[in-house]
Amino acid sequence: MSRINSMSLRIGRSEADQNNYQAPWWLPGGHLQTIYARSLAQNYAVQYRRERWETPDSDFIDLDWLDHSSDSANLIVLFHGLEGYAQSHYALSLMNIAAQRGWRGVVPHFRGCSGEANRLVRSYHSGDSREIDWILRRIKIENPGNKIYAVGISLGGNMLLKWLGEEREAALAVIERAIAVSTPLDLVAAVEGLDFGINRILYTEYFLRSMRPKAVVKISAHGLTIDPDAVRASLTFRQFDDLYTAPIHGFKDAEDYWTRCSGKPWLKLITVPTLLLNAQNDPFLPSAALPNAAEVSDAVTLEFPKTGGHVGFVSGKFPGHLEWLPRRIMKFFSHPS
Repeated sequence: MSRINSMSLRIGRSEADQNNYQAPWWLPGGHLQTIYARSLAQNYAVQYRRERWETPDSDFIDLDWLDHSSDSANLIVLFHGLEGYAQSHYALSLMNIAAQRGWRGVVPHFRGCSGEANRLVRSYHSGDSREIDWILRRIKIENPGNKIYAVGISLGGNMLLKWLGEEREAALAVIERAIAVSTPLDLVAAVEGLDFGINRILYTEYFLRSMRPKAVVKISAHGLTIDPDAVRASLTFRQFDDLYTAPIHGFKDAEDYWTRCSGKPWLKLITVPTLLLNAQNDPFLPSAALPNAAEVSDAVTLEFPKTGGHVGFVSGKFPGHLEWLPRRIMKFFSHPS
């Protein structure tokens, strides 16, 4: 039976309650816990080394490496979230802790997320598990003496979970353990919540402000038969994905894209020891969409604290810090529990 390291009304209390996150009293609610965490990125400084890789299809990605003088045998690969990058608050806080522990790390940027537009029409999407595959396998080949640990944040977590399910036992030859954090693993349920009300204003519009201009540039550069004015006018993920994300990545429409790319159906097939960590008050995914023990394999540990928001998990006295999440990640990677 899969392990459940959380306290939940649906799932029940486990023997591992000591891992539970509790938000500080001065930061109530999922929205504040989500938004405030971003402001703490300025407290973390990481020295990266950038490397560019040519992709198998003649495109490129940029990777930011955290090197360590000890030449540690442990290497963390962090797959960022939608429109994220190596300077995102969760990346900086994790790499900061990794450096303190003497671990190496790397943040591969999905296409178009490193500050420079990629060459091809395609970019990245929530179900791009084949991109995860070649990145991890190349990292493994080029670092044969390292133990590889993978972390996926939000969209990156969905991509990672899908890859783990697709590869099954084969993934064990590539990575030791995996963690998916704040993952919208039911994309239909996630978008239904994000495209309406306060969520659309706080989050969907925040992401689309970055995504719309990138799409319009691609439409012009590649002569796509997509109406750029309609893309500029899109107000929801459904509109944007129907117009742009789905067709350029080979999906019929937004619904087809979300249904085929959701990570949740793959959870039963995972064989790599994996921690699925989602707050129950995450604005990006209704708690009712979180999986229960019957929906995952024995290799998956479920941990659903009541609070934390979306990749928030701020701790301590005001103004707080971001150390709870990276320490939880390092604990799962370092101690099989």
